[in-house]
Amino acid sequence: MRSRRKLRFRLIVTFTLFGFGLSALFAFAAINIRERVEEQLINSALQDEVDSLNEQVRANPNERPQFNIVKASTFSDRTIYKAPLTWQSLDTGVHDLYETDKDGKNHHYKVAVRREGGIINFLQFDVSRDELGKRQLITSVVAAVFLFGLFSLVLGVWLSSRVLRPVTDLARRLRDFRRVGKAEALAPHFADDEVGELAVALDEYAMRLTSVVERDREFNSDVSHELRTPLAVIASTTELLQGSPDLTDKLRERLKRIERASRQATELIEALLLLSRAERRGPTRGETTDVARVAADVIESQRPQMGGKPIEIELIADGSVTVNAPASVLSVALTNLIGNAIKYTMEGKVTVRVLDGHIDVIDTGPGIKPEDAEKLFQRGIRGESATGGGAGLGLAIVRRLCELYDWDVSLRPRPEMAGAISTIDFR
Repeated sequence: MRSRRKLRFRLIVTFTLFGFGLSALFAFAAINIRERVEEQLINSALQDEVDSLNEQVRANPNERPQFNIVKASTFSDRTIYKAPLTWQSLDTGVHDLYETDKDGKNHHYKVAVRREGGIINFLQFDVSRDELGKRQLITSVVAAVFLFGLFSLVLGVWLSSRVLRPVTDLARRLRDFRRVGKAEALAPHFADDEVGELAVALDEYAMRLTSVVERDREFNSDVSHELRTPLAVIASTTELLQGSPDLTDKLRERLKRIERASRQATELIEALLLLSRAERRGPTRGETTDVARVAADVIESQRPQMGGKPIEIELIADGSVTVNAPASVLSVALTNLIGNAIKYTMEGKVTVRVLDGHIDVIDTGPGIKPEDAEKLFQRGIRGESATGGGAGLGLAIVRRLCELYDWDVSLRPRPEMAGAISTIDFR
């Protein structure tokens, strides 16, 4: 998943982690360098002192130099047995020894050894005395790291507020635009920098988008106005012709088909206008739409699409189901669902079942794959068994109409038999 943290929060965290990590790395390097340098200096100093001690003892065996920081001991090959047991086998050089005293305290010693001319000199330096200073140094460094981390946090908060102020202002103006819905030029409010360039690009995009939307609305209004006039003429002329007493039954049936097609075209225009305006409207004069009655009208209008195929269409209405939407919207949705069921069913039965709160359209066609059910509601997608013409827009229009009225439309295969079930849930 992508992070949904705000940009300022991410900038603060990044700056804080960078400052904390950099100071921690610097502290670690400082402590490590100190230990290495201290180790080298102590070893070098002890080796020089023990060499000097050896020369002095050989030059004047009766005189013993005094040391304040280190402890000196001199033995010969015959008296080496008097030296501490851990010292007796040490070669020339500087060695690290660890001992525990009578009180149970651990001590770390550095012992410098010089063997030359039968004389063995030892210099002992108690490193444990420096451990306290080292611990104090580490404590101070750790405290400094946390202080630098806190400083980085404060600095990150301050810098983020200043650096991101133009971006925050741009986001606020975009939120206001989304809430109010009125386009306002953004570029005049920002400097000529990267944010200003982004504001100019957004202004240009908003102008083009507004122009496209306005042209689309004007086109839809013009087309609906121009189409309604000839459709009204067709409807009125058909009504007049149906009143003629000398019509044959065959001509009367053809006039009814013309009347139904004209009504469907009018309903489709009204539904598409609602979609283009994203306008949700209820039935005229406040009445509700009877789902079963609209389904019966759609079934009758779709019977000519059967084309002589051995198909039976059945309507089952279990109780009264009404919706607060224009009959034209419901008719367009059901026309696509029932029309698809008839088109893909070569033989068998199409059942339209109106139940409590929803309507099902069940066919005995080739069916669909479960993984393809949701894809078929996308624009331009048609079923694998589709034949003939068609742009694959019917189910996409149904989905948009249902979303406009908060209905749920779905498509699924029939369980344990061929065919598909399409459902509109009004609840």
